[in-house]
Amino acid sequence: MSEKTIAAISTPPAAGGIGIIRISGGDAVRVADAVFRSVSGRKIDEMRPWTCALGHIADGDETIDECIATLFRAPHSYTGEDVVELSCHGGTYVTRRVLRAVLANGAEPAGPGEFTKRAYLNGRIDLSKAEAVMNIISARGEAALRGAVSALGGAVGRKIDEITASLVNASAAIAVWTDDPDEDVPAAHEDNLERVLRIAADGLAVLIRDYDNGRAVNEGVDTVICGSPNVGKSTLMNLLSGYDRSIVADMPGTTRDVVEDTVLVGDVLLRLADTAGIREDAGEIEALGVSRTVQRMDGASLLIAVFDGSQPLTGEDVELLKKCEGRRAIAVINKSDRGTVIDTGRIRHYVPETVVMSAANGEGGRELADAVARVTGAADFAPDALALCSERQRGCCTDALDSVNEALSALASGVTLDAVNICIDSATDRLLELTGKRTRDAVADEVFARFCVGK
Repeated sequence: MSEKTIAAISTPPAAGGIGIIRISGGDAVRVADAVFRSVSGRKIDEMRPWTCALGHIADGDETIDECIATLFRAPHSYTGEDVVELSCHGGTYVTRRVLRAVLANGAEPAGPGEFTKRAYLNGRIDLSKAEAVMNIISARGEAALRGAVSALGGAVGRKIDEITASLVNASAAIAVWTDDPDEDVPAAHEDNLERVLRIAADGLAVLIRDYDNGRAVNEGVDTVICGSPNVGKSTLMNLLSGYDRSIVADMPGTTRDVVEDTVLVGDVLLRLADTAGIREDAGEIEALGVSRTVQRMDGASLLIAVFDGSQPLTGEDVELLKKCEGRRAIAVINKSDRGTVIDTGRIRHYVPETVVMSAANGEGGRELADAVARVTGAADFAPDALALCSERQRGCCTDALDSVNEALSALASGVTLDAVNICIDSATDRLLELTGKRTRDAVADEVFARFCVGK
């Protein structure tokens, strides 16, 4: 348990119905009693755990606000330490005043993620659950939230523990056999080792695949809306954003710079950029916008190429299709409300994922959302399935899978089991690092640095 008692405002820094100041540490109750005056006259130290008391927060002789104090006793609290939460009215000034009084009486300001870090250090959660907490806070859609809740329930940690245990048992069997080669150790037989390693490899591969499929849901996809002038790019941007984000006009070249927004299309988070129309005869200023468009297209993870379906394909359209060929892209044949004369077959030749729609009236919006899910892999993402929470976790699983595959190759090549065991131990180390059972302080610090203060 940490010696330092910490405190922070645990609600957003904005006006609201309630504001919570959380205090955690061995001195949390004493600090809270120094500022809280209950209506009954009873001190927080005299309260039963997990009960509340109505009172007031005082800074010396000055009453700051009415307040409810809630007591959580160690080890059965979020951090595993004594915790007191002071719930006052949710004004930005009043919560800061309450926090100032708490800090003046012996608490120290909490750093980003320090409450959750203490929960990890005190054995309340592992690192995989800690990262799930952050994903719940940052979830931007239903699928992302469900995936994070599943991870918080420990599903990923249990799966990793299961794989780790199987590898540890295999390693132990090899060690026993190495010490006494004459002893028959069934678990060290090559066929049994191969079966264990293949099951571990399959389990890790599924975790990595599901994470990659869910990245569009959890992290978002850098997306560029591109096309010739006046095909409806800005209208599509406004449709997806839900408001007039881009200027819409019949005159070509209206959009001369990149307009950006983050939108949820179905369950997929798109970091969206509406770009200047691409054309050869652009003026000097417009040409700068076209240059930026090309640069953004080169770095984008997803291209949404828009075409005017009421007009035949132009040479510029064909050049755009060539840029999209072989990339993660969706072709939007727009203005279906005006009739479709464009060569849809030729468009599909370059971009198989093609949607006919009218951005002006929203027709085809559902089809576009389905196409986005398919192209980004989100359609194959099951939020309730086991899902890794971060690139750190994916990196641990990828390294572990590489080591397991090396062990399988070594086993097949007939090298000594000692060499196989080195690969197994390497995989085990990376999996123990994933859950935090064996990790460096720097890794834990990096995880919790992503948190907001107060969590």
